[in-house]
Amino acid sequence: MNFLQNLSRYRFSRYSKLLFVCWDLLLLNFAVYLSAMTRFGDTDKLFLKDEKTISLLANLIWIVLLMQKDSHRIIRIEYIESILKRTIKKILIHVALIVFFVVFLKYTDISRLRLLYFYLLFFTLLMISRYILMKLLKYIRAKGYNFKKIIIVGANETGEKMRKILAKDLTYGYKFLGFFDQKNEIENQYVPVIGGFDDVQDFIIREEIEEVYVALHIDNIKVINELTKVCEQNLVRIKFVPDFQLYTKSSKVEVAFYENTPVLMLRPEPLELAINRLLKKIFDLCFSALVIISIFPWLFPIVMIIIKLESTGPVFFRQDRSGRDNKSFSCFKFRSMHLNDLAHNKQAKKGDLRITKFGAFMRKTSIDELPQFFNVLFGNMSVVGPRPHMVNLAKEYGELIDNYSVRHYAKPGITGWAQVNGYRGETKKLSDMQNRIECDIWYIENWSLLLDIKIIIRTIMNIIQGEENAY
Repeated sequence: MNFLQNLSRYRFSRYSKLLFVCWDLLLLNFAVYLSAMTRFGDTDKLFLKDEKTISLLANLIWIVLLMQKDSHRIIRIEYIESILKRTIKKILIHVALIVFFVVFLKYTDISRLRLLYFYLLFFTLLMISRYILMKLLKYIRAKGYNFKKIIIVGANETGEKMRKILAKDLTYGYKFLGFFDQKNEIENQYVPVIGGFDDVQDFIIREEIEEVYVALHIDNIKVINELTKVCEQNLVRIKFVPDFQLYTKSSKVEVAFYENTPVLMLRPEPLELAINRLLKKIFDLCFSALVIISIFPWLFPIVMIIIKLESTGPVFFRQDRSGRDNKSFSCFKFRSMHLNDLAHNKQAKKGDLRITKFGAFMRKTSIDELPQFFNVLFGNMSVVGPRPHMVNLAKEYGELIDNYSVRHYAKPGITGWAQVNGYRGETKKLSDMQNRIECDIWYIENWSLLLDIKIIIRTIMNIIQGEENAY
């Protein structure tokens, strides 16, 4: 067993990058072969000069992309979504470069359809292989292989948070052996403090510790420097866990480097990057246009007739809502209530007499929200984002909840992370809104195109299954 552990711990790690590159190239060339078989029925055309040149370029470009930082890395506590996001980014760059060579260098013998098949196949094979690799590594680690033995220096709240993260899942592959500190500040007495600062060196040599996490306050700079020296002398990797709670209560912060000076930012915002905003904008326009073209031509006449037959008033309901940067905009909906004087000031509640019979059905199935796809086209909203609130409601909760306004950093959405997690409809208690705000802020801090797609899929599933708070 010790032999297998050492093999998985050292030898695999040493050659993992080479194996990773070779495996990807195998998948790439298999996709080239399959795409030719799919398009032509044989592989004869792959031996044409232009096809061979592009195939060679495809291999070389992918090797260069994999040589970039973190391309091959699979962090032990990394989520599959971040690995897929990184892979998709590489694919898009690869597509752009190959298209450049094909179009601008006028490779006329290249089949565009064969290229399309290639990228669809290559993308699918990569996604499947990445997913299987993650599952395989998790399985191996759960069996006790490919693990790292670690200790934490600093028996305090920060150290305990780090311990919980690393010990949360056995498949992360960490074996925690104990805390080292001069005193135990942790209330949980079951957490072992097995020595002081002076005992670290003997312990890491005796137990063959691979990583040391230091969770000490900066006041202990002499101890930290000594620990750094000890770890480097014994080829043990040392990692520092800063206590960001000194600056903010936020659970997630971002560190940027201005030249060599680290700057702590309160929260990361992926949508502050121009490329991410462009991706989201393109996705919003394409998705909303698809919905409008495919659904509205046949659904709108039906909805319009029923609304008109059931009650007097306009088909559409317009209401001022709070948008990005807290700027108000006119939000469109199919009218689901009888005309009333409280529509712009009072939330709908269960059994609300203002709601028409067909209006109740539209609310239950979210049909009343469909006109907001026009808001997306107009640029007021996004398909996914924090739900827009009535202006007076936004002002009220802005005074009651400290971080309420953070949700206005992003464009409001037709659906959102809060809604797919059950926080939709009427907010009866302040805690209901607080939970919703926490979800909205989490979305802003963790945005990705994959997350948007995941939320859309969950929204559709919730509509099909029915939601308790949809009224």
